[in-house]
Formats: sequence, structure tokens, C-alpha cells
Amino acid sequence: MQIKLGYDIAYHHQQETPVVLMLEVHPSRAGDLHRLDIPQTHPPVPLDRYLDRFGNQCCRVVAPAGDFRITTETVINDSGAADVEDWGAAQLAVQDLPYHTMEYLLGSRYCETDLLADEAWRLFGNTPLGWARVQAICDFVHQHIRFDYQLARQTRTAAEGYREGVGVCRDFAHLAVTFCRCMNIPARYCTGYLGDIGVPRVPDPMDFSAWFEVWLGNRWYTFDARHNRPRIGRVPIAYGRDAADVSISTTFGPNSLLWFTVVTDELT
Repeated sequence: MQIKLGYDIAYHHQQETPVVLMLEVHPSRAGDLHRLDIPQTHPPVPLDRYLDRFGNQCCRVVAPAGDFRITTETVINDSGAADVEDWGAAQLAVQDLPYHTMEYLLGSRYCETDLLADEAWRLFGNTPLGWARVQAICDFVHQHIRFDYQLARQTRTAAEGYREGVGVCRDFAHLAVTFCRCMNIPARYCTGYLGDIGVPRVPDPMDFSAWFEVWLGNRWYTFDARHNRPRIGRVPIAYGRDAADVSISTTFGPNSLLWFTVVTDELT
């Protein structure tokens, strides 16, 4: 299948302001794009593109004072297959994990493993190792957190989401990631496009989505505690320890958001 991807985002800056954008499709899927989704800025400014330490494509710009608009539109080829399920995927002992997964066992800005470790072992200590344990975590988080756009908060952590029982996709992901790490399962946060492909459309405005991946056996597997079912047409933008590593826009000065539109539509 083919999926149309894009966004139209605008900010107002009080003065000339450096900005780091993380909006391009992840390099692992760049070969599926009909054309690169390099951000187009209005007014035009020089783009300084680089890869961060997680392998995400970043773009550094200096936004002028006033309104600053960022757009892109492209098409990506997709298999049309749902997320892989592998109930036989094994959980490795910590001493057997690949070195590159080890940092995804540690606490981070929004994933306080120290605060939730005891609760994680109380809830999931008797669940089977491997895929079944991760699914048990997803089942719990899916039931525990109530999705509500109106109660979104950028500073909410996993521990706060657990206490408050409400949030948006990033809060589902943060809590599930934290529980997985507490149970010695490497887990990384992911942000990207996820349209209503293969599922009933919802009336909410399209937005970027958050999910997570865990290391089982010898690879990363996708899980999504918010939807808690395999989905079609997932297109990653960035991976990191939590939302702090994958912000679509990091602005080094005062700004206000004027509008925000995301497009993820199946073409064929």
C-alpha cells in the first residue's frame, strides 16, 4: 500500500530563535519514501541536518522573528501488514543482552524506574517471561489509563500517569516502558505517524503518535499500550529513551504554537 504523509505546523517567535526539528521519517524507512520529507520552511532558512546519537534525523534552523511555518508532504510504500506478534519471543537475562540495549533498562526523564520498581514486581512478578509479560504490561496500562486529549500535560511522568490514571499516547508509552525496564526488559520510546488504517476512523484531529519497542530474542518488537492491538501503517520518526529525546521541535527561546496539522492517509 501507499500512505500519504505530511504536516503543516506554525509557530510565532518573539525574536530570532534557534530550533531543532525532528520531523523526518526515520532513516530505517527512508528507502520506502517516494521523495525525502525534508522540512520546508516559510520563510526559507538554511537547514543544518544531522543524525543524533539514537540515529534519528534532525534539522537545526534559526527561525526569524514572527510567524514561522514548517511543512512537508510525501508518500511512503508500506507492506500493509500489521505489527508482528511473536508469543515465542524470549526474554534474555540482563547479562546476555546486547550492549546497545543496556541503556534502555535505565530510568530516564519521564520513566522513573526507581519510583515504580516495587509496584512493577508486585503487578507482574508472577507473569511468564518474554512476550507474555510485555503483553500483560500493555493490558494493564491500557486499562489503567483513560485517554483524554483535554487532560494532556507535557510534563507528566510515568509515575504521575500511574497515579492520575489519565493521559494521551505518550503517557501510555511512558508507563509501559517504565514497567518493562523495571522487569529487566529493554524498552525504547518511539514517535511517528499512525493513521486510522484498518480500523474505524475517529473524529479527533490527526496527530503524531507514540508507542514503544522492546528487545526480545534478537530484535526489537513493536507494542502499543494505548491501542493494545496490532496496527497497520505505522511509520516511525524517532526513537529514544522517552519523549524528551524525540521532541518534534526543541526551541531555544520563547514561542507560541499557531497551528498544527498532521496527515496520514492510505492512498492504495
